[in-house]
Amino acid sequence: MSTPVTDSGSQRAVSKAPPRGFLGRSRTFSGVSPLGIGVASLWLTVIVLLPLAAITVSSFSDGWSGFVDAVTDPNALATLRITVIVSLVAALINVVFGTIIAWVLVRDQFWGKGFVNAIIDLPFALPTIVASLVLLSLYGPNSPIDVHINATKPAVVVALTFVTLPFVVRQVQPVLMELDTDVEEAAAVLGATNWTTWTKIVLPALLPSILTGAGLAFTRAIGEFGSVVLIGGNIPRDTQVASQYIQQQIEVDDQVGAAAVSVMLLLIAFCALLVLRLVGHRQRMREERDQ
Repeated sequence: MSTPVTDSGSQRAVSKAPPRGFLGRSRTFSGVSPLGIGVASLWLTVIVLLPLAAITVSSFSDGWSGFVDAVTDPNALATLRITVIVSLVAALINVVFGTIIAWVLVRDQFWGKGFVNAIIDLPFALPTIVASLVLLSLYGPNSPIDVHINATKPAVVVALTFVTLPFVVRQVQPVLMELDTDVEEAAAVLGATNWTTWTKIVLPALLPSILTGAGLAFTRAIGEFGSVVLIGGNIPRDTQVASQYIQQQIEVDDQVGAAAVSVMLLLIAFCALLVLRLVGHRQRMREERDQ
């Protein structure tokens, strides 16, 4: 029940009791209940941990020697090397152009800005096999712009760049929106050039988000299949990426080989995200010390 409180004999305020939840318990949102932790842990286990454990066990079904033989096979090593290289190139390209696009969307005003902002997320919604078909129509044998790069590494890079661009843009854009421009204006008043302002003020603030976007783009690229399946050509030791190699091993009933390469992709993705997280954490700690 509410309790009236008189203030100077002329005003009345009403203080309400804390809201009561199920079974009469007070509802607070300052912490997480054991039930919430249990549900989150169970869901994480079922959706993430169990599949990862299953694929790991499958990769070692022939023992450690079978796993080593599978990942050291010349074709497996070649496809892993190609996958890492093209994914790294695609991530670096998106770091540059994704940051530029995010800057333009936040700092500039132009006609059609809302449309451009909307199509950034198109690779998220578009089925990847459709993306591969579109890219093949544009850059394939019947290219309307007379650019024929299908079944080449540049074609794979283009496909991976297309599907991973939103990861960088959407990581950098919110940070730019929250970035205080007063510091940049003060630097300009004090005579700093645009390059100095960018490298000394803007880039350090954006670096953690840029690294996060790069890590997400890289890890997404190393597991990509649909967008490269048509335009890439699937040429062993040339344009065949790891996901295509895994499918090939499943088709020939080599479950151990497919699982072993899958585990290697998981390890590569985990190491990449771990390194980028450590670098970003160190950058944030350095910024806190400088403040």
